[in-house]
Amino acid sequence: MTRAYEWLIGTRHLRSTHRRGFVSFVALMSVLGLMLGVATLIVVLSVMNGFERELRTRILAVTSHATLMGLHGSLPDWQAIQQVAVRQPGVTAAVPYIESEALLTNKKRIKGSMIRGVLPEEERKATGLAQHLKAGRLEDLQPGEYNIILGVALARALDVEVGGSVIVMVPEGTATPAGFMPRSKRFRVSGLFESGMFEYDSGLALVHMRDAARLYQLGDDVTGIRIALQDPLRAPSAVRELALSLGGEGYYVSDWTRKHANFFRSIEITKSMMFIILLMIVAVAAFNIVATLVMIVKDKQTDIAILRTLGAGPKNVLATFAIQGVMIGLAGTALGAALGVLISHNLESIVRGLERLLGTHFLDASVYYMSDLPAYVEGWDVLQVCSVAFLLCALATLYPAWRASRTAPAEALRHD
Repeated sequence: MTRAYEWLIGTRHLRSTHRRGFVSFVALMSVLGLMLGVATLIVVLSVMNGFERELRTRILAVTSHATLMGLHGSLPDWQAIQQVAVRQPGVTAAVPYIESEALLTNKKRIKGSMIRGVLPEEERKATGLAQHLKAGRLEDLQPGEYNIILGVALARALDVEVGGSVIVMVPEGTATPAGFMPRSKRFRVSGLFESGMFEYDSGLALVHMRDAARLYQLGDDVTGIRIALQDPLRAPSAVRELALSLGGEGYYVSDWTRKHANFFRSIEITKSMMFIILLMIVAVAAFNIVATLVMIVKDKQTDIAILRTLGAGPKNVLATFAIQGVMIGLAGTALGAALGVLISHNLESIVRGLERLLGTHFLDASVYYMSDLPAYVEGWDVLQVCSVAFLLCALATLYPAWRASRTAPAEALRHD
């Protein structure tokens, strides 16, 4: 067990004012370097966590948890399938939809988009898209009136506002002597939505399901059934169980984790790579403790020799200098964790303040899918970072402490 005098001497060396406090200054720089490294790593991991959570929330607000579709592009007798789906455990809603590609034009502007035909009274049960309407209502989508609700970025690209009109052209049509003529229909813009996901705000439009059926000539068929679940994480297994209960043949199933797998896989890979890269900063700061302790050992050669002549063994000297390295590592890790958590909790306010100060916008929604910088601190990440940082500091103390314990008293006192 470490004796009181080893603790006293170890901490006293860190407060040494000999040589104008240079040793203490170097120790302080080691603490600050380690603190900044740990704080930076925690902030970056928190941003990655926040980005993943925000992306998941926004995706689930505009897309279904799971979908069941026909293998040939349409799903006949969907009413019976809907009744089976709503009876499945954990299913909160099962709504039909029609979805396909189209070109939207307004004057000389043209933009590709997905057209989603919905039933307004059912759509509110499936996703949170109704809560993201900036203008108009879902109930404005009435059959036969050919109204359309556009994403705000899509409306901006087409230079159209609520009350205006767009022409929807589908990749189907008829052959005429003048050539192939795509099927088209003029729709009136009755509303706008803004989900916060640029992919959807710039590439999705809502119409009534019956209008979509006429446009794509599907008759009474639909593209598929969109399913909402109490626990979205159960989507892969839930939709598979539904398909098996229906016979398991003639259906194509998908879920939000499969449709957006590349997003979350890239986030996990980036998070792992950032952890490894930024850990090098922590390692540099941790091994700076080696230089600090080597200087202390060199400066305290006479003191070490006196301790040895008074009866202190190599283990006691090693413990004395190991305590110094551990104290530096503990202080730097604790301060870095506190600073990293503090910055992460206030990161959005800090970013907004910098944007106002510099008159710029850091995140382009068309590139990063969102315009703000969320951060979410996970306790496991903080614990992992602190554990690795402290372990590196503990390893960095071994060599200088071992060198101190090997000091020969007679050699050190020869010229004193």
